[in-house]
This record gives sequence, structure tokens and C-alpha cells, in this order.
Amino acid sequence: ATGDGPGDPARAASTWLTGVQPLKTDGRVRLGVSADQVAARAIGERTRFRSLVLGCERGRTAGQCDSGYACAYSGHISWEGPETPSGKETDPRRIFDRLFRGGEDAESQAARLERLARRRSVLDFVREDARSLTARLGAEDRAKLDEYLQGVRELERRLDEAWPERVDSVRDDARPPAELPDLGAHARALADLLVLAFRADVTRVATLMLANEGSNRSYPDLGVREGHHALSHHKNDPEKQDQIRRINRFHAELFGHFLRGLRDAREGEGSLLDASMVVYGSGLADGNRHAHHDLPVLLAGGGNGVLRPGGVRAYPVETPLMNLHLALLERLGAPTDALGDSTGVLDLA
Repeated sequence: ATGDGPGDPARAASTWLTGVQPLKTDGRVRLGVSADQVAARAIGERTRFRSLVLGCERGRTAGQCDSGYACAYSGHISWEGPETPSGKETDPRRIFDRLFRGGEDAESQAARLERLARRRSVLDFVREDARSLTARLGAEDRAKLDEYLQGVRELERRLDEAWPERVDSVRDDARPPAELPDLGAHARALADLLVLAFRADVTRVATLMLANEGSNRSYPDLGVREGHHALSHHKNDPEKQDQIRRINRFHAELFGHFLRGLRDAREGEGSLLDASMVVYGSGLADGNRHAHHDLPVLLAGGGNGVLRPGGVRAYPVETPLMNLHLALLERLGAPTDALGDSTGVLDLA
């Protein structure tokens, strides 16, 4: 807290990728550039999107949300600058449009109405190009292209079912709801969009925030009807601890879904997972005690040979999390001298 008193959830989210103590005053913000945006500045020009910043809950940028801390801290982990959180997109259909239709500006209202009226897929507009390309490819590359296009179409079908886009909504310039009560369907759709984006190499940097810090979402499908944040203050009540365990397991299963998508996507002689570096975790190790130390962090992927997956590593107490991010940035080809409260590059050997 360093004298700032309560507000641990806001501090947990805001420091996860920055390592900077957030300013606590009158809804104003002052933080630092996050690790993902350091990477985006270094390698983002190589792709159509410098980075993708996604989430399952909208992030507010105005007002106070946690004991005097600005709402921006609780709802964002990606920061472009000390006063600027990265815009977080929560609507899977809007993201799909950006990736595969060029965004809303690229498709006039008349064209959207025509596409909806005829129930045409985005692939209908590139079918001839795909055929021309297929004719010039070898058998292995043809199979890869076919698999990719099938993946795009399957995700498009799922989005049409969960987030239906109607003719009247287009005329009214309305959008489907950006959030669904079913966190699983929402998170899996976002994860699958990320896999497709990485496969098409439209971006190489992304963040996905499952829920805002302090979120009090319930999980009725898991038999958990009390809010997540309330349950995190379980006071060692065995029943509440069991419900928190179910939520934690569910979140880990969603992460597993993303990793399987990367593993199943072929990239060169290996998979996208072999070529990636993926960090999963939270800025709070124990919600009941608001403990920020001894964070359990899961690092997945091979990073094109610069990481050795498997095993558990423990580091000395008070080792800054930013040391890990420095190590990953170095391996990504975006080395930086310091990040937040870092003290050096973490030894991942």
C-alpha cells in the first residue's frame, strides 16, 4: 500500500504489467507503460495491428471504483502511457469485424444490409481469391489454408448464434450486447479470435482480461450464486473456499482452451504454442488477505526455442514480477533497461 491504505484490487490490476504504484487521488490516473505495450512499440509495426487488448467486462475510464482509486485501474491491465489505459474491446463480433471485414468503416451500411439479407459469410467475399491462392500452393499449405478458413467460418457461425446481428440493428446503428452472462462462451470466443489473429499474423501482442478486479460476477453454472469478490473474502469458511476453488478451476480451464487452440495450430515444424510466450496469473495471490506477494504465475509456450516449458520454479521473496516481464521482452527482441520496479532480468534457466 505504501501509505495509500485500502484499494488492493485496483493496485493488483494496475501493477500486473506495469510494476508502478498507481496515483490515488480524485479519479485522476498516473501509472506507467505496460509490458505488452513496450513489446507493441518494438515489434508492432510488423503487423496490421500493433496489439489487441481484449476483455470480458467493460473497463470504465471515469470516476472512482476502489477506495479512492480511479476506475481505470481496476478495469485495465494494458497501458499505453502514464495517463492512458489501452482501449479494451469486449464485443467478439466487433473484434471479428476488425480482423476479417476491415472494421465498420470499411463496410458501408448498405453493404452490411445486403450481406445480412443474403446471410452471406465473410468468406463469400474472398472465395475467388482463396481458390486462386490454393491453386498455387503445395498439398501441405493447401491443407493449412483450408483448416484456417474452416476455423474462421466456424467462429463466424458461433458469433452469429450468440451475438446475432439483425437488419434492424444495423439500420439503427445499434450493436449487440458486449457482454454475456455466460463467461465461458464469451472468453472462449475471445480466445479463438486471438488464435486466428496470431495464425494470420495480424498481430503478435495481445492481452485478455477475464474479469475486472473487484468483479462480483456470480457463476450459477458452477453452482456458485454468490459474487466472486464477496467469496474471495472467505475468512477460511470451507464452503466459500470450495466455491472459490470451483471458480479458479473454471478460469484455468478457459486458459487451457486458449492453449489448446495454439497447440493445434501448426506453425512451421511445430505449433503456435511452440512459437508463443503466454503469461497467466493475477496481481493478488490471496484475495482473502489481499496478499500481493508469492504470486502464482503460469508461463506457457516455447517462444521459438527461447523457453523450456515444464517444471516449477521458486524465486527469492520480494523478487519483482517485472523481472519476469523484462526476461520475456528480451527474448521477444524488445529488450528494455527497466520496467516499473524491476531490479534485473529474471533467470528462466
